[in-house]
Amino acid sequence: MIPLQVAAIVLVGAGGLAVVLARDLLRQALLNSFYGLQLVVLFLVFQAPDVALAALAVGGGAAPLVILATLAKLRAREERRR
Repeated sequence: MIPLQVAAIVLVGAGGLAVVLARDLLRQALLNSFYGLQLVVLFLVFQAPDVALAALAVGGGAAPLVILATLAKLRAREERRR
């Protein structure tokens, strides 16, 4: 394994740990987005561009938008109840 692959694996591991340890939901959503982008880099380093494109669409784009929209809707609903 080349050092670039090892570095990518370590960064993905650290990113996953950061997502799990985040307490605030907004921070966790943003970290999840960065984690998805780290996975894209990992897939590119391991020469899987097709998987990287799929991960970019889902992990770096669609999933964070859905999570952020859900958080915004929940906060708006919570404010209306007050």
